Amino acid sequence: MIVVICGPPGAGKTTIATRVRRRLDARDVPVRLFHSDDFSSRTYEQLAEQVSAAPATGVTLVDGTFYRRRWQTKFRALGDVRFVHVTASLETCLERNRTRRDPIDEQGVHVVYREFETPDADLEVDTDRWKPDAVADRIVAAIDTWGEHNAERPADGRLS
Repeated sequence: MIVVICGPPGAGKTTIATRVRRRLDARDVPVRLFHSDDFSSRTYEQLAEQVSAAPATGVTLVDGTFYRRRWQTKFRALGDVRFVHVTASLETCLERNRTRRDPIDEQGVHVVYREFETPDADLEVDTDRWKPDAVADRIVAAIDTWGEHNAERPADGRLS
């Protein structure tokens, strides 16, 4: 299963993805984590290549903005993919970006936030309302549910 954790810069994607990984590791679930920040060019193409090459067992977590629908669509085509949309207010995203070790240009935060094409998410979490540990718990619970329903899913990959 591939779980894409997406949202605007500063929404909390990396913090949450890291906590989900730790929880899955603690349960001995095979897990891989890919961050879009690890690529400086052709980000979503390289992410897709890396994820496609990863073993099909366990859970693959992917952390990135995915603010363009075409990138979301490309990842949906990889198979058993679930999208978790992480949201926060623009003010929260800007403040969190300012406190990052390596902040992105503030104008970039504004652009991505404004141009974000909301995904057809399997789960949406608001980090203005939920703390990172609670969000990670919700995602792990969703992963458990998605795994249970895997054999019952129709060919289009959606749960009804």
